[in-house]
Amino acid sequence: MTVQLFLYGRLHGIEDFLLSPLAVQGQKTAGDEAIVTGRSHWVALLSEVLPRALLAELGLARILLGFSGGGHFLLVLPSESQPAAEALLGDAAAGVRTLSEGKVRLVWALTENLGDWSLVRKRLAEQLWAGESSSWLASPPEDFFSPFAAAAPDSQPYFADWMGAKVFEAASVGWSRERPAEILLAEGKRQWPLVVGEDAVPIARHVALSDDSRSPATLEDLARRASGRPYWGILRGDVDSFAVLLRRQTTVEDYLQVSVMFRQFFVGELEMLCSMPEFWRKVTILYTGGDDFAVYGSWDALLSLARELQRVFHRFCETNLQQQPGPEGKTISMSLALAEESTTPFAFVYEEATRNLEVAKSAGKDCIHVFGRTLEWKQFAQAAELKDSMMQMVEQFHCSTEFLSELSSFYHDRFPPRQQGQPRHDRPWRYHRRFYVAAGSSRDRDFMKLRTRLVTDLIGRSPTQVRLRPAGRVAVEWARLSIEA
Repeated sequence: MTVQLFLYGRLHGIEDFLLSPLAVQGQKTAGDEAIVTGRSHWVALLSEVLPRALLAELGLARILLGFSGGGHFLLVLPSESQPAAEALLGDAAAGVRTLSEGKVRLVWALTENLGDWSLVRKRLAEQLWAGESSSWLASPPEDFFSPFAAAAPDSQPYFADWMGAKVFEAASVGWSRERPAEILLAEGKRQWPLVVGEDAVPIARHVALSDDSRSPATLEDLARRASGRPYWGILRGDVDSFAVLLRRQTTVEDYLQVSVMFRQFFVGELEMLCSMPEFWRKVTILYTGGDDFAVYGSWDALLSLARELQRVFHRFCETNLQQQPGPEGKTISMSLALAEESTTPFAFVYEEATRNLEVAKSAGKDCIHVFGRTLEWKQFAQAAELKDSMMQMVEQFHCSTEFLSELSSFYHDRFPPRQQGQPRHDRPWRYHRRFYVAAGSSRDRDFMKLRTRLVTDLIGRSPTQVRLRPAGRVAVEWARLSIEA
């Protein structure tokens, strides 16, 4: 008698793999962004291609694939196929461990399709946890106790020259039994299209091109295209409490529907947004997962992209998650990290964006961490409006750029240093006077209205009590970067 089996696979250690140092002693390594991009593409495509290849090798229908992508996959197998499936996955796991230098491990769990879905999911989780622990204990990295040595880009030709540079223009991806951990481009025993088709592999691969449109734009190109300061940065985002939303699904059909729906949202919407005129030459997609994403590009475009993506995600949740109880899975948090020096390694900025994202998610839900501050999205919208008003003061009414520096000093000298035992003399009215002096004077009615609104939003109406808002701090830095070259 044939029994249906659920097979759940996961790539463990992705963050460590992506964040593994690519620079020595803080010095920028040429092409390190290509290595990180190539690693991201490999992880994203491996969790899409491997389950499809498994079904094809076993002679099973494509419909048995439940979901894939984002570093994990779920499919259904007949019990007779279990030995062959585990043998293929074992070979793939060994190849993954070798290709990633022991940082990524492929683990999987198998269980019968018996009982309620909550029980099936629990059995899969228990087996997966045991597999994650035993896979490392059975074969720890050979250099685990050796002194640390940063990896050189020359040792990563597959990721830099193949996955990092050629995926953007590839029409199909392939897989071969002889190299089960590698993603092949336009070759291999099994092949799937990347562009269109019923069996196409979904992947967001928009790339900002160089000035001659023949290759991906470098980090220097992206920084140069920014308005104001020539900075580039990395934007990361993650859905809040997405795992809780998945655990609340009572049937496997609902579980698959939610997983596939979120996966398609990030692939489709991010690809579409990045192809819009204000983003297509300034932003490159690093990866999209089942509930998260990462992009890099010009710093000003990333801020605008964050606002637009949050707006689209909010409407997506209102339309598709009305029947889901609670706020879990209905909000998204993001973080932005900037590279202020041309020598800053790409991996270091990515790591900072990852830390900032954890700060944002720890401070609350539905937030963004930018310029050292964590704001709710409503506050971020207020910061954008304040930034526009500040830029209007400088560009339309010809206020000096020192006006922005004076506003920035409000947040630095709010509590000036003093000697021990010395009382603090806080005089809030001085902020109002300093603001008006820095802004200058004019009898233009529009100027006076704008100046009054700005001082109210930044400091408050009362000259006896100062309330410096975090949104104002972000707005000041935003305006300074937009105006100062």
